[in-house]
Amino acid sequence: MNKTNKKQKLKVIEPSPPPKAIREVASVEPAKVAIEEITKGMVPAKAARMVRAKVFRGGIVYISIHGKSSNGAAVELTPSKLVMALKAGLPIQELDDLRSDLDLPMEKLVPMLGISRATLNRRRATGKLGIAESDRVVRYARLLGKAASVMESVENGRRWLASPQVGLGGAIPLEFAETEVGAREVENLLGRIEYGVYS
Repeated sequence: MNKTNKKQKLKVIEPSPPPKAIREVASVEPAKVAIEEITKGMVPAKAARMVRAKVFRGGIVYISIHGKSSNGAAVELTPSKLVMALKAGLPIQELDDLRSDLDLPMEKLVPMLGISRATLNRRRATGKLGIAESDRVVRYARLLGKAASVMESVENGRRWLASPQVGLGGAIPLEFAETEVGAREVENLLGRIEYGVYS
């Protein structure tokens, strides 16, 4: 076989991907929901390239923190879509995105999420998180999003979450939020700060 035939065959192997290619790249139902929301209205080939290149990082975590997709499009994560994604289990990439946005080593983040080292390795092998783990990942992403909104930047929000807070009895918000009750208290404190009734 000569070189010309090889090149021709390569062209046949790489057709413009249809919208189905987006789902194949994601291969996980919750990611599909986020991907379809983010890439709505895009040319299918461009959307699939964007997904492959990971221009948007994961989806749900990024949107929860930044309030929009990484391509700048406003995306609304309705409770029903979020619940559906959590029940299916988030892709492991969402955990990596959270770690990156919180700027924490994975060794410090996973215990806060209630994930052991062995479980993390199993999740990496399967490519997705369990329901409870997905819920905790979104909990922390939403807290960072709220802190970023109140403190006016992701960097300031991250710093606030990592610092002891008088309103939490001197506790560090990231550690305080390991339980649902603690996370709600951190959200309440951020709400009081936002409206100027910090106590």
